[in-house]
Amino acid sequence: MGVMPVKKLIINMSLPMMFSMLVQALYNIVDSIFVSRLSESALTAVTLAFPMQNLMIAVGSGTGVGINALLSRSLGEKNYEKADKAANTGIFLILMSMLVFVALGLFAAGPFVAFQTPDAEIQGLGATYLRIVCTMSVGIFLQMTFERLLQSTGRTVLSMISQLSGAVINIIFDPILIFGYLGFPKLGVAGAAYATVLGQVVAAVIGLVLNVKKNEEIHLRIADIVRPDRRTVRQIYAVGVPSVLMISIGSLMTFFMNMILKPFEATAQAVFGAYFKLQSFFFMPVFGLNNGLIPILAFNYGAKNRSRIDEALRFSVKLAVGIMLAGTLMFLFLPKQLLGMFHASEHMLEIGVPALRIIGLSYPIAAVCIVMGSIFQAFARSINSLLVSIVRQLLVLVPAAALLAKVGGIGAVWWAFPIAELASLTISTVLFRRLYREVVEPM
Repeated sequence: MGVMPVKKLIINMSLPMMFSMLVQALYNIVDSIFVSRLSESALTAVTLAFPMQNLMIAVGSGTGVGINALLSRSLGEKNYEKADKAANTGIFLILMSMLVFVALGLFAAGPFVAFQTPDAEIQGLGATYLRIVCTMSVGIFLQMTFERLLQSTGRTVLSMISQLSGAVINIIFDPILIFGYLGFPKLGVAGAAYATVLGQVVAAVIGLVLNVKKNEEIHLRIADIVRPDRRTVRQIYAVGVPSVLMISIGSLMTFFMNMILKPFEATAQAVFGAYFKLQSFFFMPVFGLNNGLIPILAFNYGAKNRSRIDEALRFSVKLAVGIMLAGTLMFLFLPKQLLGMFHASEHMLEIGVPALRIIGLSYPIAAVCIVMGSIFQAFARSINSLLVSIVRQLLVLVPAAALLAKVGGIGAVWWAFPIAELASLTISTVLFRRLYREVVEPM
């Protein structure tokens, strides 16, 4: 990370993660495609379960960011004992987080879905799906953690193997468990949840084996996991908590958007759910790029190498904007075909086609904001990323959507997304310039 040509390093670090996250986005889409074949109610049910599901991802991924940043910085400083503490303490924290969601799955799944819809069928389907993915969440938490450990030491190809294995298992078992093929019972929405959990567990097991066998820079020990280092906990959460909150804001945003769309009809919520699956196909590769960029920036921050930081940021912005421009073009010119994958009715197309075209306009702006946010996380300034997310999703997007819903109806709601991205770009630029002036220029 300190000597390889920067562009080659970013490609080597990010491409495997971009590819694996692209596949992950694909199996998320495939998951909803199969569920939509059951009924529009089934698709809506999975959509309403998403905020809680995304909260799990927020806790696992955000804690992983804290582990990743501390571990990479420790390796840059050649402090290998500190790196080991980051890895083992991080696993302890993620297991404690899992227990919280097991409890939420047992006691809160039903009320959470019911609050978002009066439809009894959707309530039942959503609660069933959410209860399964929460109570069996050990796979998703450990999968994300083990992948972060591999990424932190530059073993992104191994991380890709773990993630791809889970994606493939999920894709294979989705139709088998949903529709009851090959002698399995027809489980419907519950089958989609079980397929997801199965893929996560397989990926977690593979990730553990790869870390133990191939990740020579860190050493996982059960004795160290059950005796977490308090100082390391604080250091992980100094970066991780803002990241958890930042991603959790997405859960709040989707919950509030579902509530804003609730007075219209369930079809509007189904459109929103379909959009969220589609957008992941473009955002996930950019997040993969971001995940590859963070350890590079963190390492060279520890090594005080300004030129490599500058080159990494410039190249990553160009790459991210190119990816998101492809998303904009597809949303503008192929909205019917994209929604058609979800068995969309004419009424769903009537709402969804203009929605995709409007939201897609904001994608290149989002790309720039994501890359600028990577330096906040790498330099332990995740509070800046948190501030940007709060402004974008809670202070701008949700109020704008609520206002536009009252003034212009369902067709106007979607303009809240471009408005929010412009606000995000403004505040991201201000914070980035301040950080660069204070930290990077003096190097």
